[in-house]
Amino acid sequence: MRAVIRNTVRKPDAMTGADSPASRELNKFRQHFHAPGDNAPTFTVYKSDSVKKQLDELFHGKCAYCESFYASTAPVDVEHYRPKGAVHEDGSHPGYWWLGMDWENLLPSCIDCNRKRKQSMPRLSAKLLTLQEEQRGFSHGVVMSSGKKDSFPVLGTRAMTETSSILDEYPLLLDPCRDSPNEHLRFHIDRSNLISLVVPQPHAGTDLPVMAINGADETIQAMIDEALELGLSLRGVVSIHVYGLNRLGLVQERTRLLRQLEFLEALALDIGVMAQELKPDPAEPKVTDVRDEGIFRRLNLLQEQVLREMKRMARPQEPYSTMVQAWIEGFKTRLRS
Repeated sequence: MRAVIRNTVRKPDAMTGADSPASRELNKFRQHFHAPGDNAPTFTVYKSDSVKKQLDELFHGKCAYCESFYASTAPVDVEHYRPKGAVHEDGSHPGYWWLGMDWENLLPSCIDCNRKRKQSMPRLSAKLLTLQEEQRGFSHGVVMSSGKKDSFPVLGTRAMTETSSILDEYPLLLDPCRDSPNEHLRFHIDRSNLISLVVPQPHAGTDLPVMAINGADETIQAMIDEALELGLSLRGVVSIHVYGLNRLGLVQERTRLLRQLEFLEALALDIGVMAQELKPDPAEPKVTDVRDEGIFRRLNLLQEQVLREMKRMARPQEPYSTMVQAWIEGFKTRLRS
């Protein structure tokens, strides 16, 4: 997950102006909840082409949660951060209907991050020890439900109506437009058995006063308890579980990219070694120095191209760019050692 600044793109046309489709839809819902009738209005504005276009531009055609390109596999799911029509953790909640057409509440999502499905997951505790003890892999994994859909667990007092303050909620799910994901999540990259897993960061948010958890099943409650014990980000732990950031298919896609990075690293290092071997020594001139000088320069240029390709893969518009950036930081550390 990569932090995104929402105001870098303009607000969608369908949500701009006092008489916009979004404003008219909101008024219909206000009237309905003020005097409920048989014919409830429906949410349509969030599916507008102008909304999809601006979300696509803002997130470079990637899922807001896992950074996968969604266009190559399925149409985008326009996702409501605060669910619009129901809340999974609270059956009495009508959904945050007043935010159903709010630009600030909308995110692009791939199907697997948004829709609840059974997924194969590694046995991964908050401190990562379970996976390491079980030989690093999915062979001892579990099948469990993930996908956000209408989940929205919070600490504190949940906003129940339009007049309630959402500031009384402490959401346990990350929003890349509101939060700094790198404060809550990091990539654990195992190069000995090439795999990349998302794990929670240590985070001061665990020092919050203990508040009632408004909506948490046994699995999430156990994760929260472990995170509090270990001083890890509550938002990081819950987001990994709900969004399914370590589901098998996603880990496989990230691993394919890691193999490419490993190849580029080996290539860059080998080219560097060959270049140094051919670098002419002014103290011991040889007949072949002119030829070797030309090869030396070409090898240096080739190495620069390889390194530029690594940097390109870490650009915000590329898939899994946050993981690539983490790998590059590791590469820099290996170069210094």
